[in-house]
Amino acid sequence: MNLRARLFQPERDAGVWDELCARAPMATLLHTRRFLSYHGARFSDCSLLLADTASGLHGVFPAAVDPSDASCVVSHPGVTYGGLVHDGLLRGEAVLEALAVVTRHYAETGFRLLRYKAVPVIYHAGSHQDDLYALFRLGARVYRRDLTAVIDLRFPGIPSARRRRAARRAERAGLDFVRGEKALEAFWPVLETTLAERYRVHPVHTFEEIQILARRFPDNIEVLVAFDKGTAIAGTVLFHSRSATHAQYIAASDAGRDRHALDAVFARAIAEARARGACYFDFGISNEDEGRVLNEGLYRFKYEFGAGSAVHEFYELDLTKRESYELT
Repeated sequence: MNLRARLFQPERDAGVWDELCARAPMATLLHTRRFLSYHGARFSDCSLLLADTASGLHGVFPAAVDPSDASCVVSHPGVTYGGLVHDGLLRGEAVLEALAVVTRHYAETGFRLLRYKAVPVIYHAGSHQDDLYALFRLGARVYRRDLTAVIDLRFPGIPSARRRRAARRAERAGLDFVRGEKALEAFWPVLETTLAERYRVHPVHTFEEIQILARRFPDNIEVLVAFDKGTAIAGTVLFHSRSATHAQYIAASDAGRDRHALDAVFARAIAEARARGACYFDFGISNEDEGRVLNEGLYRFKYEFGAGSAVHEFYELDLTKRESYELT
């Protein structure tokens, strides 16, 4: 191939970008411009399109300047993962060529560092990890790994005795399970309080942002909330992709924990993910401090549902070194 990179132009390219994401085997809603655009002007975008003069567009590369370091470009600072998204026709040396084109472009633009947040393989339609091999060839190093608890819905583990007991108690509690915007609105204060009191953090999205995204992606973003006598006590916000359902947010109030409401919520969410044909149910990471700390209690809660594990890998390339973009 003879790939060339050019900067993404919103008015010109948003449509073709999302058309490619719709057929790219490693893309999820997080890669689409409809999703990324919710950030507005929060990031200085420097995304790329990769096209061959003979055969047209083959890939896109979502990226923006690191808000804390103007010499660093990240794929992508506003979402969990980014990386090279392509039509599935790029393999082996062609992926190496594509990433070399990307790194050369950023090096010539004046960036000194590229950070690459790889798409975990559980989100691939099939396995397409040629990019990880290409990163190795270009001299990238792993600077972070996060650990996530994942149920392989084709070969699920057995939930722990504690989770099974909790699920039975929750089912006897007579809870109501509700979806939709009103459920999301009722759940959000529970989430904010839980994150602030237990982890001293805030949701990545504001309520207004998650509401906008849920309206944009009604088939991909869903909330499932347990109510006790009209009060929201526990729930989760789910992001659906072709191969996996991801629990983006999980929270329970004190009353929800007393009633083991999350056990009932997840029993339903996992069963529904299996019924719609997903291969994986991803509870999300349990890490702090850029992956260096594992919250063992949170991780245990998740893997006791019968989960195994997967990793999110983060790479960086020193763009001041010629081997980061010159193929040998």
